[in-house]
Amino acid sequence: MGKKGDLSNSERGMVVGARRAGLSISQSAQLLGFSRTTISRVYKEWCEKGKTSSMRQSCGRKCLVDARGQRRMGRLIQADRRATLTEITTRYNRGMQQSICEATTRTTLRRMGYNSRRPHRVPLISTTNRKKRLQFARAHQNWTVEDWKNVAWSDESRFLLRHSNGRVRIWRKQNENMDPSCLVTTVQAGGGGVMVWGMFSWHTLGPLVPIGHRLNATGYLSIVSDHVHPFMTTMYPSSDGYFQQDNAPCHKARIISNWFLEHDNEFTVLKWPPQSPDLNPIEHLWDVVERELRALDVHPTNLHQLQDAILSIWANISKECFQHLVESMPRRIKAVLKAKGGQTPY
Repeated sequence: MGKKGDLSNSERGMVVGARRAGLSISQSAQLLGFSRTTISRVYKEWCEKGKTSSMRQSCGRKCLVDARGQRRMGRLIQADRRATLTEITTRYNRGMQQSICEATTRTTLRRMGYNSRRPHRVPLISTTNRKKRLQFARAHQNWTVEDWKNVAWSDESRFLLRHSNGRVRIWRKQNENMDPSCLVTTVQAGGGGVMVWGMFSWHTLGPLVPIGHRLNATGYLSIVSDHVHPFMTTMYPSSDGYFQQDNAPCHKARIISNWFLEHDNEFTVLKWPPQSPDLNPIEHLWDVVERELRALDVHPTNLHQLQDAILSIWANISKECFQHLVESMPRRIKAVLKAKGGQTPY
């Protein structure tokens, strides 16, 4: 038995073509594999109405939000990325003859390519610091991965026992992750938990040092002399290594600067642009530690357990992981150049 029911547009054209070529209904049905009833109906529709396309796609309820409505909804999103579905629906319905429900709003936004996502958290960068970041990127745009292998990266990070579940959500399209209206700026802040200082290079993970109190210049001098100095002289015996640190006040203290001057024949301190965590690959190692902490079957219940867990996770970070981060440096530099010193996706 031949095919019955609605045919595709191309199949309808084949039926009309066969009949116009002089084939009978039976011959057309046998040639094309359709039923005689279908051949007769399709050819009759063509003779009476000149119709060769299926109208199936026109079936169903008419879309309540047309192209003009989508443009209106797009303007609402651009004006307030953090608006909830309820707020978007309410604002859309103001002044409209036909109102829509939240389900229609959700369907329309998805059709337009919008999804509710958590915004990237990026540092607030001043105009002056944008220029300094751009200068740094230009000065190092020709550095290869081999050059970046000579850098030892360092930073401090705080890990908390408990985390707030309150998260901001925004509406954005897939390619709008770094749009300024889709970002949440952050500033440094304190909090309970365990503070650690760490360093690493392409060659190996360095020490991870717990900090029992707020880090000051005296405490940082102990870290530099006890951990940075032996690491740099061991990993870079030819004195071709660079030590990276950010611009925290304790890093820029006079006693620290004087210490580095006394040892400038052993390694070089990399001149680092302010507000540039996206350029420091160690930030991603902190993310690794954070994810592993959250994935623990038994979560730490006190600061001592938290510190032990952090040290254990750090010691087990794979070589492929931190080497891949160092290898990303040329791409990070290009991203800063492209953003003209502004925020990057890293």
